[in-house]
Amino acid sequence: MADYILVLDEGTTSTRAMLFARDGVLAASAQKDLTQHYPKGGWVEHDAAEIWEKTLACANEVIPKVGGAAMIAAIGITNQRETVIAWDKETGEPLSRAIVWQDRRTEPLCIELRQAGHEADVQKRTGLLLDPYFSGTKMRWMMDNVPEVRAAAQQGTLAFGTVESWLVFNLTGGEHITDASNASRTLLMDLSGAQFDEGLCDLIGVPHAALAKVVDMSGALAHTQPALFGRAIPITGLVGDQQAATVGQACLSPGQTKATYGTGAFVLTNQGDTIPRSANRLLGTVLTQINGERTYAIEGSVFVAGSLVKWLRDSLGIVESASQTEELARSVTDTGGVTIVPALAGLGAPHWRAEARGLISGLSFATGKAELARAALEAMAHQTHDLAQAFAADGTSWETLRIDGGMAANSWMSQDLADMLDVPVERPDFVETTALGAAMLAASGAGLYPDLKTAAEAMRGQLTRFDPHLDDSARSARLERWAKALAAA
Repeated sequence: MADYILVLDEGTTSTRAMLFARDGVLAASAQKDLTQHYPKGGWVEHDAAEIWEKTLACANEVIPKVGGAAMIAAIGITNQRETVIAWDKETGEPLSRAIVWQDRRTEPLCIELRQAGHEADVQKRTGLLLDPYFSGTKMRWMMDNVPEVRAAAQQGTLAFGTVESWLVFNLTGGEHITDASNASRTLLMDLSGAQFDEGLCDLIGVPHAALAKVVDMSGALAHTQPALFGRAIPITGLVGDQQAATVGQACLSPGQTKATYGTGAFVLTNQGDTIPRSANRLLGTVLTQINGERTYAIEGSVFVAGSLVKWLRDSLGIVESASQTEELARSVTDTGGVTIVPALAGLGAPHWRAEARGLISGLSFATGKAELARAALEAMAHQTHDLAQAFAADGTSWETLRIDGGMAANSWMSQDLADMLDVPVERPDFVETTALGAAMLAASGAGLYPDLKTAAEAMRGQLTRFDPHLDDSARSARLERWAKALAAA
């Protein structure tokens, strides 16, 4: 019986295929690292062909582990949002490297649009700010700087898409669709509209004809080519990674909040059917769209989280593995006054300072690996506290924070979050809730469950709770030290 859900989880540093049973238990997984390209300072690129080839290889590795394609009920896809790929619709070939969500090369265009007075209207319509983070200005850069992209646009063969759109194109043999959650991250879709907005496309300078059709996030969306896996498998879930994690954490009622600590850190609060309007530089985004009906979320995006630990490991050699940071953090009573502002790719919400750069303050001869590792973990709570203040100012205070992502496995960091935010923190035993959320959407979309709420209830696992224990004076002292370091950055 076809009871398994195949999730293709295409992240920033790796791509994975994960097979879930209908009760949410992980049955098999495969993962392959993606090559990171940094051609210039602030530029981050991926090879689009490598993304597809490695994703397909991972899928082909796990499918036989449950008895072959006949056992797969449906496919769910979740992806790094805002990363842009340009390809030729006729040949299927990429026209340049993908520009990754972390890339900052379009800051001059964003400044130009802000100085022309467009940001207020863009934010009102899209829920987003004019920042290089978002997809639309990346597409415009390709139009202006990649001759192959410009030529394909003139010939009518250009396709622009985020990563899930690229994967669907290859899986289906040519369908060009995108889900509403990813579309809402482009600067090109009005949150009150069903499709990409021609006026926004004209403003940013992106050809409307090159964009995909916006579809639901759950349901009968497409089918794979039979030759790929031996039979056509329905694709019934498409979702950006942060919306997927919100679903995976079962934040399906207004006010429920999750934070994902992966390469970056992303906090989303369910806003129900109300389009978010932030006065504190938070973002409005589509959370779910099913049967044409949308729910929305208000979001705070931090650019550097797990990538800070990766930098400590790969560039500085401070740790040999990410998990070592917990042991080091516990080995000292404090950081010795060291504070890290992890603005290695600028500052995201609520500051939105693309020009900011990372900073380590408070160094002394007493500073060692343990102090630096602990300061890196403390930076996660500091950045999240900044977001909590902005959410509260927008009328959305957190009563509980549900956390996930690779860094959430660190129990020291989880407790530090509870202490610094002064709210309980809940962590699922299975922290890869991005993939689980995509599985929930695909399972309900395939009819294994009558609706998403039922799927979430059936597939969500057990929780560990961290209650706050830090006294107010200690919390205030740390936040004062963080504020000084942040101002210097």
